[in-house]
Amino acid sequence: MFASVALLFVAVLLFLLFCQTQRSKNFPPGPRPIPILGNLLDINLDNPTADLERLAKCYGSIYSIFIGPRPAVVINGVQAVREALVNKAPDFSGRPQNQLISNAVRVKAHAPGVILADYNQGWREHRRFGLTTLRNFGLGKQFMEQRILNETQYIMKLLEQSVGKPMNPHLTFHKATSNIICQVLFGGRYDYEDEFVKFFVGIFHEIPKIINGRWGIIYDFIPLVRNLPLPFQKVFKMLRAAHEKYSAVLAMNKKTRVPNKPRHFIDCYLDELDKRADDGSTFSEDQLCAFLLDLHIAGTDTTSNTLLFAFLYLMNYPQIQERCQQEIDQVLEGKDEASFEDRHQMPYVQAVIHEIQRVANITPLSVFHCTTKDTELMGYSIPKGTIIIPNLSSVLYEEGQWKSHREFDPENFLNEKGEFVKSESFMPFSTGPRVCLGEGLARMELFLILVTLLRRFKFIWPEDAGEPDFTPVYGIAQTTKPYHMKIQPRETIKKNH
Repeated sequence: MFASVALLFVAVLLFLLFCQTQRSKNFPPGPRPIPILGNLLDINLDNPTADLERLAKCYGSIYSIFIGPRPAVVINGVQAVREALVNKAPDFSGRPQNQLISNAVRVKAHAPGVILADYNQGWREHRRFGLTTLRNFGLGKQFMEQRILNETQYIMKLLEQSVGKPMNPHLTFHKATSNIICQVLFGGRYDYEDEFVKFFVGIFHEIPKIINGRWGIIYDFIPLVRNLPLPFQKVFKMLRAAHEKYSAVLAMNKKTRVPNKPRHFIDCYLDELDKRADDGSTFSEDQLCAFLLDLHIAGTDTTSNTLLFAFLYLMNYPQIQERCQQEIDQVLEGKDEASFEDRHQMPYVQAVIHEIQRVANITPLSVFHCTTKDTELMGYSIPKGTIIIPNLSSVLYEEGQWKSHREFDPENFLNEKGEFVKSESFMPFSTGPRVCLGEGLARMELFLILVTLLRRFKFIWPEDAGEPDFTPVYGIAQTTKPYHMKIQPRETIKKNH
């Protein structure tokens, strides 16, 4: 009798597991999943991009996989990505609330921030506020340009100290971009050796690796391990510490704040909070701390990693570096410093920067989306709550969209007249309502920092460094493998008298 009940129980359990991983009617095709694990054995979790490309060749531009028992749809190519994220944006702009991220969010501030917040009124209010505030604090204006150029002076001082000997640029660029966004958020910059800067640069490197890797998946789908001392516990510890540091900055700023005379992002948010005090809105001090973390990490990681790719490529394509410098020298002759407006007279530099962003492919799978209701995409039926993976790699490297889709080639952004032309397939910041909030700041930083440094220095691949490895280190924001560079001053700047 006991054996019969046990067999029945096992049969029911297997049936339920089997049903959990069955595709619904007219759902996108994909590889056969196995119970519990889904298709996790079909994909290299440390870097899934090659496997996702392989599956696209088998199943087409829209296919499905199972992440454990949960279905996900992978969208490939510019046509499918634009159809989902732009043309049907309200249906595809949710955020999947997986367990590790949800618990991490609650740890950091009991609030979802903006990047990971679901597609709802609270997200819309905060995104609108964020865009308006960033614009008011100088994005696209000379005020912000000067902040970037001032920070670039600190980079140049460090580079001058390293002339004649190889240096590792990784921490320098991360600290510089962190300082630029800190000036917007907190109204001031930090010394590169300040513990505040070193702490946040450190956690911005560590947290995405854990959340986006195998430990994040293990946490989500094996509840029994969640209280064990495994690497995901480090995420909670770091986010608690981050929240404490932001809370301390907030408390200090509240002491010197003058209402309706904002000095920076925190003051603007507190002014908005005062206005909404009685309307039951989603604005709160906890949400502010979560928002600060979102803007701080997004404003630091993507731009600094793009700069690292930029110098890796420019050192190893010296003819491209030299042509950029010739154009920079010509346009800036007689000027003390560059302006963002100068980009319109630098088509080749513009093409090189955009090509670096394309090949660097900083956020290859964007941040996962989620369907907000039952919907359709290019003939397939996709239920509410399905994870959506926009494969930006497939767009940035799509055959037929670029002159040289697999090679580093600035000609991808130049027409036959040598004029700069941007393709609709260029979407390193994603696209649609969830497009990166700091795109404008990132574009300004990349142009001003690269132009200023290339005007002053020549960057050389060290003779004993061996062959360069352009393979990225995978993550939510990809970066380069560690490398060193040599710096040689250029005597090209002619000052006005």
